[in-house]
Amino acid sequence: MKVKGIALFSGGLDSSLAFKVIEEQGIDVLGITFETPFFGAAKARAAAGRIGLPLTVLDITEEHLQMLHAPRYGYGKNMNPCIDCHTLMLKIAGRRMEEEGADFVFTGEVLGQRPMSQGKQSLAVVAKNAGYPDRIIRPLSARLLPETAPEREGKVDRARLLDIQGRGRKQQMEMAVHYGITSYPAPAGGCLLTDPVFAKRLRDLFDRHPDHSVRDIELLKVGRHFRINEATKAVVGRNAMDNDSIERLAVPDDALIRIAEVPGPTVLIPGGGDEETRLLAARLCARYSDAPRDQAVVAHCLRSGIGTSLSVLALLPEETARLII
Repeated sequence: MKVKGIALFSGGLDSSLAFKVIEEQGIDVLGITFETPFFGAAKARAAAGRIGLPLTVLDITEEHLQMLHAPRYGYGKNMNPCIDCHTLMLKIAGRRMEEEGADFVFTGEVLGQRPMSQGKQSLAVVAKNAGYPDRIIRPLSARLLPETAPEREGKVDRARLLDIQGRGRKQQMEMAVHYGITSYPAPAGGCLLTDPVFAKRLRDLFDRHPDHSVRDIELLKVGRHFRINEATKAVVGRNAMDNDSIERLAVPDDALIRIAEVPGPTVLIPGGGDEETRLLAARLCARYSDAPRDQAVVAHCLRSGIGTSLSVLALLPEETARLII
C-alpha cells in the first residue's frame, strides 16, 4: 500500500518546500489548511494551486475560539496563543490523518525560526499535546529532531530529510530555485491576533461581552472602536469601504447613525444602546464627519426599521480620545 502524508499547509515558502521534500519520495500527499475570523486560507489556496497540492480548507472557528478564551500556554506579545494554536491545528490534522488512513502529518516548521513556538522543546510539547507525538514530521528540520515512527518503519527516508535551523532564509531560497518555485509570499504573520490594535479590541470584547458572536469579532476588523460604557460601544467608519462593511454586518437590533446632508461615517452601536448612548454616538459621528464643529447638526438614527433624528454638537477631541479602544 502506498504511503500517504497529510500536509499542514500555510501557503508560505517553508510549507511548500516541505511538500516537495515529501512528494519527491513518492509519497501521496493531501494538504489541509484552516480558516477562522483571525486568518484566512487565500494564501494557502493560491500556493497549493501553483505547486499541485490537493488542498482541503476547514473552518475551525468554534474549536479555535474555545481555545483562544483560555490557552493553556498563554498568549504571545498580543492575543496570539501560538503554542496552543499549533497544537489545535495538529490535533485536527491528526484526526484527518486517521480518517484518510494516512501514515503521518507533516508541517513546514523550521527549528528555531520562531524562538517561542519552534524551539525543540516547544515542537515536542505541541506534538505530544496534539496526541500524535510519533506521527508528526518536520521535513525541513527532521534530522535535528528525534526520529519518528514513519522514519523507523521505512515509510519516510530520514536521510532525504533536512537539517535547517534558525531564521536565515538562504537555504530555503536556494531550494525554491531547485524545485521551480518562483512565486511565494514574504514571510509574515497574517494572523490578526498578532496585531496590537486588533488584540486590544478583542481583549475588550472578551472582557465585557463573554456572550459575543462571530459577527462581533468581524466588526473588530473595521472602523474605529469607542467604549461608550461597560455595556456598549460604537464602531465608526473611517472611509467608504468601512461604512459598507459596517452596514453589511449590522443586524436589526443595532443602531446605525449618519449625519444629514454632509459626508461622514456610518456609526454602529451593537445592540442599539439606550438614548444617552445613541446621543453620544451621534456626537462621535459628527466629530468624524464634514459637519461644522461649532454648531448643532442633525444625525439620523435607524434601529429595527424605525428612524429618529437627533440634534447634536460634535464631540471634542479630548472627549473622543478618552473613549477610543
